Amino acid sequence: MQQHYNPSAIEPKVQQYWAENKVFKAIKDTTKEKYYCLSMFPYPSGRLHMGHVRNYTIGDVVSRYQRMLGKNVLQPFGWDAFGLPAEGAAIKNKTAPAKWTYENIEYMKKQLQLLGFGFDWDREIATCKPDYYKWEQWFFTELYKKGLVYRKTSTVNWCPNDETVLANEQVHEGCCWRCDTPVEQREIPQWFIKITDYAEQLLGDLDTLPNWPDQVKTMQRNWIGRSEGVEITFDINELNEQVTVYTTRPDTFYGVSYIAVAAAHPLASLAAQGNPELAQFIQEAKNTKVAEAELATMEKKGMPTGLYAVHPLTNELLPVWVANFVLMHYGTGAVMAVPAHDERDHEFALKYDLPIKQVIRPLDHSEWDFKKAALTEHGIAVNSAEFDGLDFDGAFNGIADKLNQMGVGKRQVNYRLRDWGVSRQRYWGAPIPMLTLENGDVVPAPMQDLPIILPEDVVMNGVQSPIKADPNWAKTTFNGEPAYKETDTFDTFMESSWYYARYTSPQYHEGMLDSEEANYWLPVDQYIGGIEHATMHLLYFRFFHKLLRDAGLVNSDEPTDKLLCQGMVLADAFYYTSPTNERIWVSPTEVTLERDEKGRIIKAFDKEGRELVHTGMTKMSKSKNNGIDPQEMVEKYGADTVRLFMMFASPAEMTLEWQESGVEGAKRFLGRLWNLVFEYQKDPAKAAVDPTALSAAQKALRRDMHKTIAKVSDDIGRRQTFNTAIAAIMELMNKLTKAPLADGQDKAVMAEALSAVVRMLYPITPHICFELWQALGNDSSIDFAPWVQADEAAMVEDEKLVVVQVNGKVRGKVTVPADASEDDVKTAALADENVTRHLDGLNIIKTIYIPFKMLSFVAK
Repeated sequence: MQQHYNPSAIEPKVQQYWAENKVFKAIKDTTKEKYYCLSMFPYPSGRLHMGHVRNYTIGDVVSRYQRMLGKNVLQPFGWDAFGLPAEGAAIKNKTAPAKWTYENIEYMKKQLQLLGFGFDWDREIATCKPDYYKWEQWFFTELYKKGLVYRKTSTVNWCPNDETVLANEQVHEGCCWRCDTPVEQREIPQWFIKITDYAEQLLGDLDTLPNWPDQVKTMQRNWIGRSEGVEITFDINELNEQVTVYTTRPDTFYGVSYIAVAAAHPLASLAAQGNPELAQFIQEAKNTKVAEAELATMEKKGMPTGLYAVHPLTNELLPVWVANFVLMHYGTGAVMAVPAHDERDHEFALKYDLPIKQVIRPLDHSEWDFKKAALTEHGIAVNSAEFDGLDFDGAFNGIADKLNQMGVGKRQVNYRLRDWGVSRQRYWGAPIPMLTLENGDVVPAPMQDLPIILPEDVVMNGVQSPIKADPNWAKTTFNGEPAYKETDTFDTFMESSWYYARYTSPQYHEGMLDSEEANYWLPVDQYIGGIEHATMHLLYFRFFHKLLRDAGLVNSDEPTDKLLCQGMVLADAFYYTSPTNERIWVSPTEVTLERDEKGRIIKAFDKEGRELVHTGMTKMSKSKNNGIDPQEMVEKYGADTVRLFMMFASPAEMTLEWQESGVEGAKRFLGRLWNLVFEYQKDPAKAAVDPTALSAAQKALRRDMHKTIAKVSDDIGRRQTFNTAIAAIMELMNKLTKAPLADGQDKAVMAEALSAVVRMLYPITPHICFELWQALGNDSSIDFAPWVQADEAAMVEDEKLVVVQVNGKVRGKVTVPADASEDDVKTAALADENVTRHLDGLNIIKTIYIPFKMLSFVAK
């Protein structure tokens, strides 16, 4: 064993051993309990960032720990390789997205291997490979045959200058990202999967996931948005037309003062005929893209159509307005407006001087100023005919029943969730496997034609998708007749919705999954990733699993039992202002700091001596140049040091503040561990611990050791508080560095403790522990060592320390046998010279005893 800790000499050697011996290769073994640990796979952007490192370190710690418990562990890895960023990079670098992606994968894989993650690389997948997306295409055609896939016309962003569809992220402030032309909204056919058919399952099964964060489950419940209400039909006065609305507040029905419809609603189009001003307003509203999140804050605009709807209970004529706050793709594209009891309707009514009719009064009978705000809480019905005086439930049910009896309303459960639009008008994605025949019919591509391969050797012109620009690519045949392939590609959420299942049988070529393998490994036991994926990826992930189940490919209801959402990694950000008044951001690694006595930054300078502005801790990003290169840190401190800092600096689910001083501290700790083993192995123990031959100090040290084992086991295994586990190990290490090595039992206790510390740290810092395990005299690799077990007997205290007070002040401490009685404690306390000195001349009038903690004398 070399004298000084040198990670650059240790880590490559250990990594080579793991690779050559395929230590982490997972093979189905029904004699063992399986454990499938998965971290969300990355987009191959070219370089790892610290968010990646944190995610994969957490997963690796969990995987190695479970392996030491004797479980058959699967920890695979792959690449979410399709997506729009590759197109932008290809255009910028004058290359093809495929070439750029594959080069990035190779580079990032080397970076991951430098960090020593225990992945089964034999299961590696890249979603842009035809052998992966072939089965995605096949599954889509099967869903189509089951009626779970359909095509409908939907609104897209259209650049009239480039004559191309733009993704939402390509629209900047309403204009095309490339040419700055105002973007229009166009209706084109797009493909959808019926996730709404599974809305109730997706909602209800959240209750079967106790090991998912409550925050994620709440976000999914809100996204699915189940509501119980009434669908109501209004006749349009003097026309053979109707308008249907859905409301969750039928108790306010007598307060409707107008109907608002979306710009794309058929009634709007009807009213615009012969009304150029309305037609212009409708066109402008259609081309103003509005996200649901913006509805509350956007300026409300509208125009009357000249049409009137008949209120079915009062026969009142209600004006129909086109309003920009109503979205055609949400609900029926029309709303009944109740300005007195809805904030959005209230704002619109004030702006256009529309009636505000109170039909609910507060439960406390207070007066309400409807000129200032709407009363949105539930209350008591007023001005509502025979329903006056009813509470919310009574009015809801009474009015709903009456509308139903009249044939103009029906109770209905609705969901905020909309069907999943999977069409993308970009190139770098999996082709959608549908064919259009010359007569216009659309059919799924037959199995023998799959995969429909995306050409990889293409030239990106920055305007049109290469497969849309090449008319020959789309030409094919179906049953010997001419046909055309779909030139849209799949939303990349498709690939990330089932990759976890493909990992169970990535080399299986007879089908999408080898069900025997899939059902052995699934569901995933531990899934790790950011909470930002709560309502998109994680929802599609759950949905796809249910589709796989219903196709007979898996037999579980949910894809993962346990979810951990790690926090973001933050770093200090610094800038100076250039002569042109531009902020120039400087990397934290190139900044010299001055700190006050409490360690706070008071001044910062760059290499040229310029004083910088410190903006505090913020998420690592390219825009602020405050990302820290993991590879640079590994080369400077070693992989184990980076891993240790990542796990120690913050609880896994909280944000982590990157501090290089903390990394240096982690390196020093590992150095102390190395030095302790180095000194011990010069003259190691000759025999094992003999519990009957231990001194009080040796027993105490051994007791601390086993209590630490118990805590670390619980912190890593159950609580997943990795930072507190490391803190406990560090505390034990402080005691070990002070422990004597004078006799055989000193050395025996030290041997037991070092063996325990090395095994407890192995999941976190595997390279150094691999080396130290050998230095401690073990013949086998630590990769196959069992997790250390706490000895209950060693944790039993045979002595207790009791604090002694006289008149509320501590005057002594006594050590008594663990089975001492109160009288025994009093006797020991009164034998303490300092205690008796402070009782001299006083009479004890009261004694308070808290067993084995405190004995207090009250004396006069």
